[in-house]
Amino acid sequence: MAPGGRACAGLGGLRVGTIRPVEEQTPELAAIKEQVYRDPRPKEYFDRFHERSRTREPDFAYEGVRILTTIYALTFFRARCISSEKVPPSGPVILAPNHFSFMDHFFLGFGTRRKVRFMAKSQLFQPPMQWIYTHGGVFPVRRGARDEEAFITAGSILERGGCIAMYCEGGRSRTGKLSDTVKPGIGRLALESGATVVPVAIHGSSRVRNWKRGEFPKVTVQYGDPIRFERLDGPTREQQQLTAEAIFAEIKRLYAGLEAHGRAGAIARVRAERRAARRPKGTATA
Repeated sequence: MAPGGRACAGLGGLRVGTIRPVEEQTPELAAIKEQVYRDPRPKEYFDRFHERSRTREPDFAYEGVRILTTIYALTFFRARCISSEKVPPSGPVILAPNHFSFMDHFFLGFGTRRKVRFMAKSQLFQPPMQWIYTHGGVFPVRRGARDEEAFITAGSILERGGCIAMYCEGGRSRTGKLSDTVKPGIGRLALESGATVVPVAIHGSSRVRNWKRGEFPKVTVQYGDPIRFERLDGPTREQQQLTAEAIFAEIKRLYAGLEAHGRAGAIARVRAERRAARRPKGTATA
């Protein structure tokens, strides 16, 4: 058991995982349940899910879920994407968003035609939902176990020119604020694959959990400029961490812009940048 954790009891008192101590939560936000941090099932249980993700593409389950969650996002959360054209239409891509809500996966995916593959905590892979996850292109990661299989799967998807979403912060923020620290995992994946990284800011999703209180916040997703890092074989832990921090710095910059100027202000700034880019060099402005 991890220090400071406690066993999570299942049926008959069987231990099914270790619960991680929660961060201090903001009263204005609905509480999130304590998360089970360790999955006691052996890695062999998840081999079939990895094998499918490494060899097959998402099927109709992905499109079905995408349609339903897009309707939900647009109707209840008035979701809007900004600069989704910055996501390359083909080739290996890592989408790197901040993480507040279980809905972030769907907010991220509805703005691009790319089929976005997700790394999800292994505890979610329980019947019957595991069928939907694996057919929808989701693959498991055993948190707290230094899960190499998840990185092998992610790398194989990128090698085939796929699109992966990975959160710099690891798990969801419980405070409604961006994390102060980031995990090196996304830095490792970016360096080992050489894939294009697109930073993404998801603003407003911290309050999605308040739907039980009848609150449905406006959610904005802004895609940033693509970043490429030199491909490295066996990057050091320090290199991984520095790369992750560089990616997260871009996410924070995008998020700060949405926080300061709002959706309308961010859209206006993007439009102004586009007009400036189209203007011939040397043209005077009023």
